[in-house]
Amino acid sequence: MTLIINNQEVQQVLTMEDTIAALEQSYLQLAAGEAVCRPRIDIRIPTSDPARNYQWGTMEGGSTAGYFAIRMKSDIIYEKEYKGVLTQEKYCVRPGLYCGLILLTSIENGELLAFINDGYLQHMRVGADGGIGVKHLANKEAEVVGMLGAGGMARTHMEAFTRVRKIEKLQVFSPTRENRERFGREMAAKYNIEVKVCNRPEEVYKGAHILAALTDSAVEVTDGALLEKGTHIVVVGGSGKPDAESLKRVDVYLRFGDTPAPTGHPELATDAEHIGYEARPQQHKYGDGRRDRRKHGNTLPDRRVTLADLVAGKVKGRGSPDQITYSERGNLQGAQFHAVAGKVYELAKRAGLGREIPTEWFLQDIRD
Repeated sequence: MTLIINNQEVQQVLTMEDTIAALEQSYLQLAAGEAVCRPRIDIRIPTSDPARNYQWGTMEGGSTAGYFAIRMKSDIIYEKEYKGVLTQEKYCVRPGLYCGLILLTSIENGELLAFINDGYLQHMRVGADGGIGVKHLANKEAEVVGMLGAGGMARTHMEAFTRVRKIEKLQVFSPTRENRERFGREMAAKYNIEVKVCNRPEEVYKGAHILAALTDSAVEVTDGALLEKGTHIVVVGGSGKPDAESLKRVDVYLRFGDTPAPTGHPELATDAEHIGYEARPQQHKYGDGRRDRRKHGNTLPDRRVTLADLVAGKVKGRGSPDQITYSERGNLQGAQFHAVAGKVYELAKRAGLGREIPTEWFLQDIRD
């Protein structure tokens, strides 16, 4: 039987510890040649509304550990300005609804094992990446988080940070007072930590050991001039990168890795995180990685270390408490979904969760 597993069921079984462990294992398997993935690919098509366009995105991968997965998204993309901040927005059918699915299969017999809603898993896998970066590069005594953003990604990042460091204080800013105050109260209660809700973004930097920019801004939101010595940087969503001044000040850049080139075609190797194909390519469109898209490759090759080399002891990470460090996944999204979805599938089966549908519905006796 094939399982359909929804977000609520994923939330019941998937822990941050499980997610971090699954991702680290997947990245190391990829470096060892035991796993494979391809970069994310988006297809963009204009709609009848010139201010919005359709975007179909997929990423996929699998490993000898037993699973293959493809994650699929169907979005209408547009941008809007809110309180002076340009944000990228998306929906499916109507605002507030989204369509993201993970199709999980077995590499042993090709069986379709599960369809999994990607919403909660998506937030967990991105938060876990932030935790992996902090685990390997932040100062051991890092205890103060400066956070830009107060949404779902902020919540999973706080969860990940508390799993790898003893966090004592959070300083948070987001443009909407109600959101940042609600988030602050929630984090204080959940983690029993001191929380400062900031009225200006620059306030989050003072004394912060970890700076996390977790927004849907379409432009860069970090300010490198405000970074203090020893800060570790995590940036997710929107622009996807720190500003130029922050990058200039980074001493060590941890990139978890890059997707391998297709077999027999080394010339097709790419470090790009977003690859897009477009109908009416001359027409302006919105989409993930659409702005200054080449910035979504290797950011600082002269200061780069990989997770595999770091774990193997081939390279050093942070060299001193005063160094500024920065971590990001790289274009390994496809390596994430088979690892975490496979874990969710095992946990859901064990817990008796999910709705069963006949696998035979997806099989046929006509060779394709």
